Amino acid sequence: MKRIRIKLDNVESMLFYWQATSEREKVGETYLNDIANHEDMKKIYDEEFNEESFRKVLSAISNREPFKSDVKKERVFWNSNMWMTEDMEFTRMMVAPIKVMNADHLLPKIEAAVKSPKYEEVEVVFVPGHEFEYRIHQNQVLINFFRVQVDLYEENKIEIGGVPLDDYLVQKIIEVQRQD
Repeated sequence: MKRIRIKLDNVESMLFYWQATSEREKVGETYLNDIANHEDMKKIYDEEFNEESFRKVLSAISNREPFKSDVKKERVFWNSNMWMTEDMEFTRMMVAPIKVMNADHLLPKIEAAVKSPKYEEVEVVFVPGHEFEYRIHQNQVLINFFRVQVDLYEENKIEIGGVPLDDYLVQKIIEVQRQD
């Protein structure tokens, strides 16, 4: 294995949305559709949560409209996005360490666990998700950004599912390399 690539395209796009929405600015439908139709976002959709779910939830938040849905994934997505807009300082605390992360220092641990890697490069893609914690798609680990946990008192302490971020990434990348 040669490289671990961190992708934040969708989170960076959402950062603009969360900031604008928190400042009571309207975010256009075209912008929401562009994010919803991004290649990596399409990998989190299913029969219950799709591009229209994504757009509908974010449009309701941006327009300050009441949101009601029978679909749990949409309600979870709504709640997570509302949380991001309510405390932008905390949101920035979640984004900042991931934005500057270089995960190549994890390669020796992965190489020790996987003798014949399936992929030379693995992408770690952070996406604004709904109920899932992570998903594997070929050479990608799609991580639900809303599951990132930062410590308010200890700078650079990041966890997902109670596991330190570096250890979490090693586990998931090993899973990518061992998948059939």
